[in-house]
Amino acid sequence: MPLSFHFARRRRRLLATVPLAALVFVAAGCSSGSESAVTILDDSGASKGLRGTALPQPIDKPALNLTDTAGAPFDLRSRTAGKVTLLFFGYTHCPDVCPTTMADIAAALNVVPASVRAQVATVFVTTDPDRDTGVVLDQWLNQFDPSFVGVRGTLAQIHAQADALGIPLEEPVRQSNGMYTVTHGTQVMAFTKDNKASVLYLAGTQVADYVHDLPVLADTGKTT
Repeated sequence: MPLSFHFARRRRRLLATVPLAALVFVAAGCSSGSESAVTILDDSGASKGLRGTALPQPIDKPALNLTDTAGAPFDLRSRTAGKVTLLFFGYTHCPDVCPTTMADIAAALNVVPASVRAQVATVFVTTDPDRDTGVVLDQWLNQFDPSFVGVRGTLAQIHAQADALGIPLEEPVRQSNGMYTVTHGTQVMAFTKDNKASVLYLAGTQVADYVHDLPVLADTGKTT
């Protein structure tokens, strides 16, 4: 499994900047051997002592109303009630940003105190549901951390949920060489115990930044 840490550091291309305070949208075209692109609309830092990137206004935690890897209905709000929830949209065949992000979160959870770790839920929504079956998702996520939760649905359902959160997502495209490109948002949204997200983490966020922020998010219960 290639963990291309140079993806975020060397291939990031600033494509557009608009004067919206602390507003960030990131999209990556992930495919084996392809050039990845990242779009950033403002790279402002978060306030309140957090190292993530602040959103201009809080976003409500969605229910999602998808399914877990066992095929059971999955309600994000009820399944993660009382926890800091890290939500990421990606896919298991991604060669760079998806495994890197999951590995970084897992590494951070292994560093923070057990009392903090117990208050964090990590949810991975596949953007490639045709290939990411429940079994595939479970096996892939377990490589990083057994506590990570995989969520599936139809592509239309996943699109609707991503759109509602402002996360870019395009339908998987098969290239002439047989490889697939799946363009998807690369931000990790952090919902606190008040069911609001006021901060997100961009591709390339360092493990130390997660280690710094997770205890703050868990202790305060909110990001505002």
